[in-house]
Amino acid sequence: MATATTELLTAEDLLRLSSEGVKGELIRGVLCETVSVGKVHARIAMRMGGELDRHVRRHRLGQVGGSDGGVLIQRNPDTVREPDVYFVSAERLPLDDDSDGYLEVPPELVVEIVSPSDRQEAVNDKTLMWLSLGVLMVVEVYPAERAVMVHRPNTPAVTLTGEDILDCGDVLPGFSLPLSEIFEV
Repeated sequence: MATATTELLTAEDLLRLSSEGVKGELIRGVLCETVSVGKVHARIAMRMGGELDRHVRRHRLGQVGGSDGGVLIQRNPDTVREPDVYFVSAERLPLDDDSDGYLEVPPELVVEIVSPSDRQEAVNDKTLMWLSLGVLMVVEVYPAERAVMVHRPNTPAVTLTGEDILDCGDVLPGFSLPLSEIFEV
């Protein structure tokens, strides 16, 4: 009995496909295409990324990226994940690094904006994956609930709502952001 085999893709294959308009992540060599998730998701990603980038560049702390950049987290078979926003310090990635391709070191901070179609189990799995790779803070943003859940290694998650302030000072010195600014229309 013959079995079908699927050829595994590499991170380089994914880069080539993205230049052809294919958008997605690579999970152990298998392409998982992604789709646009809407204007609220995009607005929050831009707001978070913009605030982080402004702070990081002003203080020359590192680099900020978004989902189109991708993070290569495993080779043979390759896995490339797309956090909505990430910060990687100058200690992990030199400020003058302008190499092309995917980020190949774990960022210190990852922001994941949870879409209505996301299964909570998948969100939890992704957060645990980031933490296991050395990410120091994962921020899950829940637009419908206007809430943020902050995860750190070996620490209970903290939920922020209302007038709370997202304080990233232990991971990103001097950075904090009121939730009202994240969810402002």
